[in-house]
Parts: sequence; structure tokens; C-alpha cells
Amino acid sequence: MFAVMKTGGKQYKVQSGDVLRVEKLAADAGEKVQFNEILMLGGDKPVIGTPFVDGAAVQAEVVDQVKGDKVINFVKRRRKHGSKRTVGHRQKLTLLRVTEILEKGADKSGVKAALGAGSIAAVAAGAAEAKAPAKKAAPKKDAPKKAEAEAKAAPAKKAAPKAAAKADAGGDDLKQLSGVGPALEKKLQEAGVTTFAQIAAWTEADIADMDEKLSFKGRIEREGWVDQAKELTKG
Repeated sequence: MFAVMKTGGKQYKVQSGDVLRVEKLAADAGEKVQFNEILMLGGDKPVIGTPFVDGAAVQAEVVDQVKGDKVINFVKRRRKHGSKRTVGHRQKLTLLRVTEILEKGADKSGVKAALGAGSIAAVAAGAAEAKAPAKKAAPKKDAPKKAEAEAKAAPAKKAAPKAAAKADAGGDDLKQLSGVGPALEKKLQEAGVTTFAQIAAWTEADIADMDEKLSFKGRIEREGWVDQAKELTKG
């Protein structure tokens, strides 16, 4: 029996015992993971999903976290103040060994679902863990009275939150960069990039890291954000 599964935006035809490399998963070597997006099951009676086969799954063991072959990106701009830059990149991958193909009962197997290292679910899980220790204690019964008393005693403190909010919103308008719209600006801000000075100071390693982290696929180099940010910082 074989199965066609989907992970990391790609499709793989696998059989039990196969070893393959997929986009990096949030799992350690030796862990067992399960892929629930099964497009097709092959065998005596093939089953095609709509889009996925209900109850089917592929289970695999994580062998190691590896890197793919190096890809060289060379950019040259033929302008008055042209530039050229070479950046190398090695994609992070996970090496797997397929252990079992389930036709039914995927939801009862007890094996954790495979999540990409940069997937929304994995990021949300990490964010939830990070926020857990900072959980606020339940307010006491006399809290409203105490808050009212403090407000009367120090009325001048009411303006503080607005001032803090203004300070937080003090970044540059990143939409001035070529190819940056509201969506890309939001991505950059969520990654902690709010000013042209930050972008102007990026090194080749920073650019490669940001390309991979935010899936820009070479956009930073193509659009010349670093050079633009330097000019915008000056003026």
C-alpha cells in the first residue's frame, strides 16, 4: 500500500519504510509524528480524498533535523548607484522514516500531528507557553473599591496610558519601501522591525534570516530595501 500525503505545501508518495526529507517540523529526533492530510491511498482498492481521505494518516519517526543544499542568490543592479550582493541559503529540513500507513482511526492513534516549525499552530502553541507564566491572578472582591480610591488619590495618572500608546506607535512608515503594502508592513512590525534604521543596519545574515523567517523569497534583495532604508534614514 502507498499513500500520497501533503506537508509543507508539497505532496509526497510514500510507503512504509521510506526515508524522505520534508520542510522542517516542530519535533525532535526520535519523536513519532502523524500526517493527517492524505490525498490518496493506493492498493487493491484506491481511495481518493475530497480533498483528504477521512480517517487516514501516515505515521513517521523523526530521524534528524538537517539542512538542504546551499542555494546561491546573486543580485546585480545596473544603475547610477548600482550594487551587487551574493547571499547563500540552506533550507532547514526534517529527515523522516515512514513507519505506518493508517486507512482509518487516525484521530484515535494518540500520535501527535506533524506541525511545520513556522506554521500558525506551532507559533500559537509557543506563544501560549510563553504567556502562561504571566497569567494574572483573579481579582479580589474589594479590587473595584481599591481602584476607585487610587484613581481619586492620583487623577494625574489617567493620561499615562495614552502617552505610552503614542510611544509604541512611533515607528516609521515602512510602506515607503518599494513593494511594501499594509500586509508586509504588518509582518515586519510583528517581527520587531519598525524603523528604517533597523533595515539599513541589516547584514547579509540578517537578510537571509528575515527572508526565511517571513517567507519573503528574496524580496528584500530584489526590491533593494536596505539601500532605500539608508536613503530614507538620511532624509
